[in-house]
Amino acid sequence: MNKLFIASAIALILLSSCNPQNSDHNSNNSELKGGVYMGGILRVNEVEAFKSLMPISINEVNSFHISTQVYEGLVKFNQNDLSIIPGIAKSWDISEDKSEYIFHLRSNAKFHNDPCFPNGQGRSATATDFKYCFERLCTNDPSNSQFDVTFKDRVEGANEHFEASKAGKAPGVKGVTVVNDTTLKIKLIHADASFMNVLCMPGCYVYPKEAVTKYANDMRIRCVGTGPFFVETVKEGEVVIMKKHANYWGVDKDGNKLPYLDGIKWSFIRDKKSEILEFKSGRLDMVYRIPVEMFHEFMGDLENAKNRNAEFEIVSSTALNTHFYGFNPIANPVFAKKEVRLAFNLAIDRHKIADFTIQGEGTSADYGMVPYTEGFEKAGYNFKSLKGYTFDPEKAKELMKKAGYPNGKGFPEITLEINSGGGDRNILIAEVVQKMLKDNLGITVNINTVPFPEHIENVQTGKSDFFRYAWVSDYPDPESFLTLFYGKHVPASPSEKSYINYFRYKNSRFDSLFMAARLEPDNSKRYAMLTQAEAIVLEDAPFMPIFYDENFRLEQKNVRNLPENPMNLMDMATTYLIPPDKMAKK
Repeated sequence: MNKLFIASAIALILLSSCNPQNSDHNSNNSELKGGVYMGGILRVNEVEAFKSLMPISINEVNSFHISTQVYEGLVKFNQNDLSIIPGIAKSWDISEDKSEYIFHLRSNAKFHNDPCFPNGQGRSATATDFKYCFERLCTNDPSNSQFDVTFKDRVEGANEHFEASKAGKAPGVKGVTVVNDTTLKIKLIHADASFMNVLCMPGCYVYPKEAVTKYANDMRIRCVGTGPFFVETVKEGEVVIMKKHANYWGVDKDGNKLPYLDGIKWSFIRDKKSEILEFKSGRLDMVYRIPVEMFHEFMGDLENAKNRNAEFEIVSSTALNTHFYGFNPIANPVFAKKEVRLAFNLAIDRHKIADFTIQGEGTSADYGMVPYTEGFEKAGYNFKSLKGYTFDPEKAKELMKKAGYPNGKGFPEITLEINSGGGDRNILIAEVVQKMLKDNLGITVNINTVPFPEHIENVQTGKSDFFRYAWVSDYPDPESFLTLFYGKHVPASPSEKSYINYFRYKNSRFDSLFMAARLEPDNSKRYAMLTQAEAIVLEDAPFMPIFYDENFRLEQKNVRNLPENPMNLMDMATTYLIPPDKMAKK
């Protein structure tokens, strides 16, 4: 579907009702050097409640969006181009063999004021705080979902500390050394091309030991970080209110203190139609994704739309985000048969789903788990060599017959678990897949819809044998997608949580290529290895890729410095609101 047509049509339907000036949320703004404005409350919405804001527990996008405004790590991603820029570390040195990193920390990065500190005054974050947090990251804990994708198999002593922690011991992570308050050294097991990317992830955020001592498990909502905003109020499922961190270290290029905003108000309106109405009435400043079921309302005359001056901004980008269905053969032995998994993949028409079910809001997943990205291809990821799953119902029937289920005979009824939230897209796709599997394979699929936090729990604990999921890249690299299939992420016991490898998939050839790529310093060679690794996954079919997402966002016209990017990363430290009386001049 033509994106310009969609965008212009939306402009028509929203133009008459958008009125961002009907609230005092951006009053009392003052102009600063460089033409930016200080003040105002940014109002945003998440369609699902967050699960946890504790850094080592963050494993879904809602928590990531919120926590990123509160916590920081040594480095972070530039939200414009996803390059790595300084965070609390103002600079760093890397050894010639790329195995040792020395980070030089800012002395003025302070924790938020909080009762966990003497007199409630936040202190400076030091290298000791990072060592403490990194050792907690490498500690066995039911709420720790970040170890597998961060320090595991990367940092010296990380694996040993994790194993010892199972017995209540804490030998420390040998590879993390405090040189002094503002200098931290990290020693890797081997050179690792993705390590700086890893340090941008939530598990590597810093927080004070005092907060853990005082709040313990309540840190899932009691946040104490160094970020541009602190959490003032949490009413779970209703609202999170953040206020400006007055002692934040950041300044802009003109010397203005960051953040510009007075605060952020996060609401949790789960119904997309209600969310759109709030945006149209000016009570939300940004809406992420227009629900498929409302697209027909946004169709209009393209030429007329072009001639109108819309009262909102349309921001879009290709997303590093793959939507898929997964199989858990341990939970249901029927999926242990490769022929069944392949048959499922060949029995669905992804192009029809992309073009008609989600109406062009994404593209069909023709390759695999790694979404087509021009930058990846130029760097050496050979998408054209990958044999993705085409729609071939006759071949699918042959495979089912080979598996012992001719025309679906003898195949048990199964249940596809999906999560609620985000409009009707998940259920619309599930119903189409349900019908395609019935028509082409003769099997019965039931659909069970559960809240997102419960869904995550069911998938990780292996209670769901056939499930819907989506993976948003943790960093801009194919490795971040393929880590889902790394065998060492699978726990020894089926009853343990599998935080990353939801399919509990193991293949020694894949593991060997995946780890070889991690060690390879030449990026083009590394990407070639990762391509080969994904080809192995596609042969085994532990999952069903459905579509690659498109980021699509509406913003009120007075919102500035909140750029869209493929990871949907939002760093609101530099976001600002133009006052209503200044809009005419902009």
